Amino acid sequence: MNQLDIWFLAVALAMDCFTVSIAGGIIIKRMVWPITLRMALLFGLFQAAMPLLGWLGISTFSRYLEEVDHWIAFGLLTFLGGRMIRDAFLPAENHSLNPCKLKTQLLLALATSIDALAIGISFACMGFRHISMLMSPLVIIGLVSFLLAIVGMLLGVKFGKPIERRLKPELLGGIILIIIGVKVLLSHLFE
Repeated sequence: MNQLDIWFLAVALAMDCFTVSIAGGIIIKRMVWPITLRMALLFGLFQAAMPLLGWLGISTFSRYLEEVDHWIAFGLLTFLGGRMIRDAFLPAENHSLNPCKLKTQLLLALATSIDALAIGISFACMGFRHISMLMSPLVIIGLVSFLLAIVGMLLGVKFGKPIERRLKPELLGGIILIIIGVKVLLSHLFE
């Protein structure tokens, strides 16, 4: 996985944060920077921490999985991408939650970062053997999630509901994950 793949992966993972932030902006209807920055920071931290947790959980077993690791990475990325694509076409959720509350923001950060846990597992299967190899991807994932959360909040406040109906960020994120999964599979099959 090269640096460009990491950036695309980071954008794909951040699509949930971006979407939730758009909804948050629509709900609060005005830009409140302390709330926006706290939400973005939590999203970035959770998105960076979950791959690390996934990697820590599986890295000790990856040497036993080397013959099938590309299939595992492909399966995880395709599953997550398919789930994101499916979610893009589900009805919009009820906006009764208050994105200004810390408890709500923590729950949203956790919920939007669950997929990143599986990415950490796929990192171990793709040959990320040392924690030092993870530093750059984790920083990129956290930074992209942080920035897209701020952009999402700004867009939600500025444009409101019409942007949600026209833009399906989960669809784009899902397609990116599937493309990366196929690339990983093909690169291992044709080495």
